[in-house]
Amino acid sequence: MRAIRLSRTGGPEVLELTEVETPQPGPGQILVRHQAIGINFIDTYQRSGLYPMKLPSGLGSEAAGAVEAVGEGVTGFKVGDLVAYAGTPGAYADANVVRADRAVKVPPGIDARTAAAALLKGMTVEFLIRRLHRVEAGETILAHAAAGGVGQILVQWAKALGAVVIGTVGSEQKAARVRELGADHVILYHEQDVAAEVRRITDGKGVPVAYDSVGKDTFEGTLKSLARRGLFVSFGNSSGPPPPIEARQLMVNGSLFFTRPTMGDYQTTPEELDASAAALFEMIGSGKIKIEIRQTFPLAEARKAHEALESRATIGASLLIP
Repeated sequence: MRAIRLSRTGGPEVLELTEVETPQPGPGQILVRHQAIGINFIDTYQRSGLYPMKLPSGLGSEAAGAVEAVGEGVTGFKVGDLVAYAGTPGAYADANVVRADRAVKVPPGIDARTAAAALLKGMTVEFLIRRLHRVEAGETILAHAAAGGVGQILVQWAKALGAVVIGTVGSEQKAARVRELGADHVILYHEQDVAAEVRRITDGKGVPVAYDSVGKDTFEGTLKSLARRGLFVSFGNSSGPPPPIEARQLMVNGSLFFTRPTMGDYQTTPEELDASAAALFEMIGSGKIKIEIRQTFPLAEARKAHEALESRATIGASLLIP
């Protein structure tokens, strides 16, 4: 089978298409023949070396496809089932072996492309707004990169919960899309002072929670946008890592809280994984969340996919197609 491999870290040029033996599932595992592969910012962090990996290595952690083989002891899946997974390395390939307890069945009415574009991003949103901080009706939240794959889901899910959503974007084109998704206010963070706009919108109060996946470029604006005892949720660094935060900064800006979560700590059991995926698929199935797949690339063009993602010109989700 074909697989993307890297033997060194660096820019998109380190991604190489290679021929490898198709793996076979061991006990408790399934072999998934991919139909669509999710592309996520964490992939670029691993490729660049920001998140260290043991090399040589595959890349990617999210895909959807049909079960091709089942290992000993697996009872929850059979050959032909449409499944998706997020969090298993080596997804940039025609197929991948996955632990059965880390895969989920894709329900009828949702296709492989939608599942691959939505699972990791959507389950990220699920724990961010339902468990890390439970967004309530009438609450005003700040969501950076609102036109991206995670951002679009976050905006729609928060609106479905009855929240007032302030989204930030980098262009007028992205602003138009975020307004279509229901955002109440949109800030162009390259042109406007985010904190000043948030204070204006909230009558000087600030927001009780801010979700920041951009990192370095938005860090100060996020910090200054929070209400007293507000929560700063840093869950990505598309513009580069945010600066170190000193405890005193939290005090002087209103006794703030700061967290840097990872999805793995909110999916420590198969039951947590299944519940998170079920909540996401229910939102998609009901039409409350629509998944926009704006960019697709052949597997062989993983380098182009990373170049597009890191240019921050993409809107919605991006996929590799085997």
